[in-house]
Amino acid sequence: MQHYDTQSNVLGNSLTSTNQSAPDITSPSVGSISSSAMMVEVSFSTWTGRKLDKRASRDVTMTNGADTGTANVNKKLLGDCEELKAVQKFAANARNIHYSMTMPWSDTGMRLLPTAQYAKYHQTMTDFQNEFERLAQVFISAYDWEISQAQARLGALFHADDYPSADSIAAKFGFRINYLPLPESGDFRIDVGNDAKEQLTSHYTTQYNGFLERAMNDVWRRVYDSLTKMSERLDYGDHEQKKIFRDTLVDNVLDMVDLLEVCNVTGDSQMSAMRLNLEDALRGVTPDALREDSFLRTETKRAVDAAIKSLPSLDI
Repeated sequence: MQHYDTQSNVLGNSLTSTNQSAPDITSPSVGSISSSAMMVEVSFSTWTGRKLDKRASRDVTMTNGADTGTANVNKKLLGDCEELKAVQKFAANARNIHYSMTMPWSDTGMRLLPTAQYAKYHQTMTDFQNEFERLAQVFISAYDWEISQAQARLGALFHADDYPSADSIAAKFGFRINYLPLPESGDFRIDVGNDAKEQLTSHYTTQYNGFLERAMNDVWRRVYDSLTKMSERLDYGDHEQKKIFRDTLVDNVLDMVDLLEVCNVTGDSQMSAMRLNLEDALRGVTPDALREDSFLRTETKRAVDAAIKSLPSLDI
């Protein structure tokens, strides 16, 4: 039920404000989730098609009596090139889906990927990689023509030296996926002595559990955000002005049910119970039925509000 709409951001929503405090999550022993999750890193590279024109920047500052360096002229070398914009937009969308299907881990770009999510994730990202490469090739094929059009668009700002060869431009596009196993605790294969090794292991254990807590909190935040949005949109009676909501309102919460299953890498009983409760509350519920049936709308909101109250507290 995954949706690839960056506007709806089905699995990637986050809370902007709440008064709740940090969740009490029992940290599993280090290494205990290595069979239920792995690390994944995705890197995207595209050509920006922009360049600072130092001469034009100097002209602007001089003409306006401003100090040197106070204004910059950045040129869009190909103007509004649709082929280039398509690649850039697609890469941004793929990055959002990558975030939505994984969990935060370290600050280095690595994300936690549940093994239960691997097949779906790998197929999705492989399809994205193929489409990215196709779109990049479409742009490369149009590159020389776009340069010829850029001269008319840029006028005196056009400089032929600003444009690398098509081969050089092609090398600037990349889409790479790297999978790594989750390291086990205490795997320090270095000769630093027993005391230092124990210190390193203790430090790693603390860091690891902090990463894991952050990942699990992220799941709860997404669920909270999706449930509160549903509760707010269902909050009206028969004699009140109806609130407009999209069909994705229900789908988004059902996606959270899937998320609670595939991302429960620690076997959290509270997360399992939440998933079952939401499945029961939303069984047979459709957007049209919620719009037309005030009793169903009231009961669904009641169940959603109860689920929100049973969530662990969050510290945003």
